Amino acid sequence: MTKLKRQMIQIDEDKCDGCGQCMTGCPESALALVDGKARLVRESFCDGLGACLGHCPIGALQVIEVEAEAYDGAGVVAHLQQTAPELVDKHRAHLRAHGMAAMPAVIPVESLRAARPAALPACPSVQMRAWEPLEEVTEPELPRMRSELRQWPVQLHLVPPAAPYFQGADLVLVADCVPFAYPNFHQDIIKGNAVAVGCPKLDDARAYVDKVTEILTQSDVRSLKVVYMEVPCCRGLYFVAERALAASGKKIPFESVMIAIEG
Repeated sequence: MTKLKRQMIQIDEDKCDGCGQCMTGCPESALALVDGKARLVRESFCDGLGACLGHCPIGALQVIEVEAEAYDGAGVVAHLQQTAPELVDKHRAHLRAHGMAAMPAVIPVESLRAARPAALPACPSVQMRAWEPLEEVTEPELPRMRSELRQWPVQLHLVPPAAPYFQGADLVLVADCVPFAYPNFHQDIIKGNAVAVGCPKLDDARAYVDKVTEILTQSDVRSLKVVYMEVPCCRGLYFVAERALAASGKKIPFESVMIAIEG
């Protein structure tokens, strides 16, 4: 079969622990567990859009550009109809969400580079979007809001696990795009809480699991909340928190909040 340069999922076998969570995030059912590791069923079944990224709690997946078999949309549908017919509609909805329903199955990298950026299929985390601001309502000038941050540092890699501000605190684990999208971030999310910030797509998810586990075991944290963006890969922060909470053995309230891109 002819190969071409295109984007495709790469699995780090050294990191993969065979949890299988990535399989639930793949609309093509292109991933399977083989000898305790996640593997691609076939190169041509991976569309390279990275819907599975946010489902891997240890960061064993990434999207790279490689020489690979062309994406076979018809083959994917045939594969799903035989192995998981309930996923056919999910697969088609996934393609529509990425603007691929009317696109050819094979899109050479050279063509993508020459195309208008807004027309490119991409993971929702990097799809370019813009919208007009809401119509402003004339109101008396309101006082400026104050910062509710009561600690430093806030980046998850940098916070000390046994920091005094974690003792007896309600901990909020926040995806780092959230404060830009949610206008009432200080009042609604961090007021009265300890906070740790990270990006599940660009950072080492396994290191994040270890760090949150350390915080939970070394500090008397009362509750844990995860606040993440609506894009699929951002949900990886939820899995980081879920796995860390399980590893810590703590039985504390746990909740999650998803923020829309428009806030």
